[in-house]
Amino acid sequence: MANVLQNVQTFPRTKVKLNSQRKKIGILGGTFNPIHNGHLIIAEQVFDQLGLDEIRFMPDSTPPHVDQKLAIDAFDRVNMINGAIRGNSHFVIEMEEIARGGVSYTYDTMLKLKRNHPNNDYYFIIGGDMVEYLPKWHKIKELSKLVTFVGVKREGFKRDGKYPIIWVDVPYIDISSTLIRSKIRARNSIRYLVPEFVERYIKEKHLYEG
Repeated sequence: MANVLQNVQTFPRTKVKLNSQRKKIGILGGTFNPIHNGHLIIAEQVFDQLGLDEIRFMPDSTPPHVDQKLAIDAFDRVNMINGAIRGNSHFVIEMEEIARGGVSYTYDTMLKLKRNHPNNDYYFIIGGDMVEYLPKWHKIKELSKLVTFVGVKREGFKRDGKYPIIWVDVPYIDISSTLIRSKIRARNSIRYLVPEFVERYIKEKHLYEG
C-alpha cells in the first residue's frame, strides 16, 4: 500500500495548529460482505441528524462473531467500500483493523484511534438489534468510555440498555449482506440493493457465486 504521506509538503514558516478543533466522527464498522445501500442510508442519516463532521466505514480484518468461511478477502471488501462511498465528501474509509490484521475487537481499535487522534469524539453506530448484546462485547465498560454509542432504531427491539445510547430514526429498509449473497447464489438481481459500482464489481469478480 502506497504511503500517502510521501507527497505531503511541509511549510515550516507557516504556523498551523493541526487538530486544534474537536471533530465528531461517526464509525460504522462491520464485515461489509458486501456493503449495500442500507449501510449508506444509515451512515447518511446519522451524519445528518447528529451533525457529524464525517462518517468512517471501518471494515474488519477477521470478524470475531462471523463465520470466517463466508467472508471474502478484505481486498475485495475494501474495494467495494471505496467504490460505494465515492462521490460523498463526508464518507471515508477507516483502515485501522485491516492494517492491524487478526481478530478485530472494537475496544482495541477505538483505544488506538483515540490515542492517535485525541481531539476526535467518536460515535459508534450499531443496529437496534445489537443493543442487547453490548454487555457481551469485549471490554465493553472500557469501550463505553471511549465512544458514544449511536443506535439505529428498529421495530421489535428494545431501546433501553445498560449503556448510554443516542437513538437515531432511520427509514427501515430490510437489506442485509446475507440477503444479497443468497440472491447472487440464486442468480437473482441485486440491482438497487447495492450501489452500481458494487453490483458491477461482484459480477466482474464472480463473487459469492459458490
